[in-house]
Amino acid sequence: MRKFVTPIALGIAVALAMASTPAAATWNIDTVHSVLTFKVRHLFSNSTGKFNQWSGTMEFDPADLEKGAADITIQAASISTANDDRDKHLRSPDFFDVEKFPTLTFKTTAVKKTKDGMELTGDLSIHGVTKSVTIPFEYRGSGKDPWGNTRAGFAGSLKINRKDFGLLWNKALDNGGMLLGDDVTIDIEVEAVQKKAS
Repeated sequence: MRKFVTPIALGIAVALAMASTPAAATWNIDTVHSVLTFKVRHLFSNSTGKFNQWSGTMEFDPADLEKGAADITIQAASISTANDDRDKHLRSPDFFDVEKFPTLTFKTTAVKKTKDGMELTGDLSIHGVTKSVTIPFEYRGSGKDPWGNTRAGFAGSLKINRKDFGLLWNKALDNGGMLLGDDVTIDIEVEAVQKKAS
């Protein structure tokens, strides 16, 4: 005997299927437990720094990271290298020109799995210039903290050429070299907190 599926039964089945499929959630980056650092060659060793003021949100489902997205805004004036004179120079028109370009931003355009882990591709804007960059990253898992919040962790690193973003200042050395290197390595450690349903 042939069985017929009623519209009501079909609707219930679809609803159950949708309920069993995890949806992407919104996560806020907890910058108290996250860090955004960089390093660049100065003469014969690397100088390091970080940005103290930044924020961002992420949309992702831990079970399907390839549908994720991130939106990060960094306050350029918050740059810190543990040296006041150097920080003032970095904020000046020679480098970030923070009065004219107060923020750096990153917005995702794609996320994909690779043989080594995951890659996040997006538009990085620095000093009024926007370039597409790809960030290899590691997903470190998610779970509840002692206060009932769901947290997730990520770590990523990329290398950019500062000249691509109009950061051109340098000084020639007697040996024919330059005071500063062109390549900048950016490292990011993120702890994100899932936004609770209202």
